[in-house]
Amino acid sequence: MRWYRAAMSATTTAPPEHLDVLIVGAGLSGIGAACRLRMDLPSKSFALLESRDASGGTWDLFRYPGIRSDSDMFTLGYRFRPWTQPKAIADGPSILDYIRETAREHGVDQRIRYGLKVVRAQWSTPDARWTVEARRTETGESVRLTCSFLLTCTGYYRYDEGYTPHFEGRERFAGEIVHPQHWPEDLDYAGKRVVVIGSGATAVTLLPAMTDAAEHVTMLQRSPSYVMALPSSDPVADALRRRLPARLAYGIVRWKNVLATTAFYTLSQRAPRMIRRLIRKGATRMLPEGYDVDTHFNPRYDPWDQRVCFVPDGDLFRAIRHGHASIVTDTIETFTETGIKLSSGDELPADVIVTATGLNVLALGGISLAVDGEEVAIHETVGYKGMMISGVPNYALMLGYTNASWTLKCDLVSEYVCRLLAHLDATGNDIAMPLAPDPSEPTEPFLDLAAGYILRSLDQLPRQGARTPWRLNQNYPRDVLLLRRGRVQDEGIRFSRSSDDVRAAAAGPPASAAEPQSAVAAPA
Repeated sequence: MRWYRAAMSATTTAPPEHLDVLIVGAGLSGIGAACRLRMDLPSKSFALLESRDASGGTWDLFRYPGIRSDSDMFTLGYRFRPWTQPKAIADGPSILDYIRETAREHGVDQRIRYGLKVVRAQWSTPDARWTVEARRTETGESVRLTCSFLLTCTGYYRYDEGYTPHFEGRERFAGEIVHPQHWPEDLDYAGKRVVVIGSGATAVTLLPAMTDAAEHVTMLQRSPSYVMALPSSDPVADALRRRLPARLAYGIVRWKNVLATTAFYTLSQRAPRMIRRLIRKGATRMLPEGYDVDTHFNPRYDPWDQRVCFVPDGDLFRAIRHGHASIVTDTIETFTETGIKLSSGDELPADVIVTATGLNVLALGGISLAVDGEEVAIHETVGYKGMMISGVPNYALMLGYTNASWTLKCDLVSEYVCRLLAHLDATGNDIAMPLAPDPSEPTEPFLDLAAGYILRSLDQLPRQGARTPWRLNQNYPRDVLLLRRGRVQDEGIRFSRSSDDVRAAAAGPPASAAEPQSAVAAPA
């Protein structure tokens, strides 16, 4: 009878749960996308799948001392929910509270399903839906769901491991070695000598934060980064909030900061020598007299070839000025029992070494995609409007700006996805297929940032085209026109009904490559 019960169970298994939209990731962008769905398309069914056991993404994962935003909260915050706290450059716990409070206000916290890691998604054109396979992180059990639209909000780096290069002699070091992505709760560095390896945003955050307890903190960098001081509070925002309603004041300050950031980036690209001099002058003014600025704060590259590091109220410079911290620019020959021997022959004594050496990029959160049985090779696709990829229907991904706040782009993508879904409903279509540009047109890497974590991972990302809509704009005002105000239908996307596609496939290939584009539905 056992075989009979098993057979009966197999034949009566219910089909997978179906949702209109499935959001992968419950971090800053995933929560924002879910809130936007609730506001703009309240009748749509959706859920968020989160591989960890808590929401908040990066802001819940990272627990190292001093963790904070390096973007102002008037642009890192959601467009639809004003940031009301006094500090414009906020600490990690405050940002996490903001994300979770937003989720509760919109009822999104009830739609999150924790402990489910999405590993694969397969699109079926006849069914016009994705079949998504997830695994329970505790048991390994496989869970399947289907959805009409898939939105991945997984960020771009691996949550389970950070990037650490090989260090000769690492096993010899008698002290503790930690990576900021996996900060031990019980790490005691009080009264100890700390060496932080790295020169990026994490390193410049750790340096001043650890000086409160450590005997001395040294930032060991192979080459310097651009570092600029910003006030932790925004006096313009403070003044406006005293006189205007919170939402109006927030919108004005948000656009003020967007335009200032855009102008700074544009000027950095057009007049890099001038911006280099301004940044150097600011650092010189905040450092001790006679400090070797050109060795420790004068990068070989131009501003914004890599991200500029912003430090609130100049805390990094203050720590150096007061003698609690120092910067060494050199390369590592080997770890020793008591510290690090440098290529110059000097040795840095250390009790604790922090490897703030960066991230490992993981495109799409490690999810493999297949369309009608064919595996999708992401590096062979072309991005469409910086949020969809050619040949992959009813799918979007969240990737924020490299030169501005992450949320600015993610907010726009969320709005655009809602516009796209509304367009499908209004036209009676159920498939939105991004198209690649003509093969004769040139393409280039999706991201042009020269940071190591990007250069190591270009083969995991799609390409971008030379013109709109395949060109990735690192420019918020342009994207407002393209994604919020622009047409949903253009030459880069084809809308259709699943039944039409099935009939077309049965009839054979079209007479010319141009025919699929000419079959696009009329604009809404």
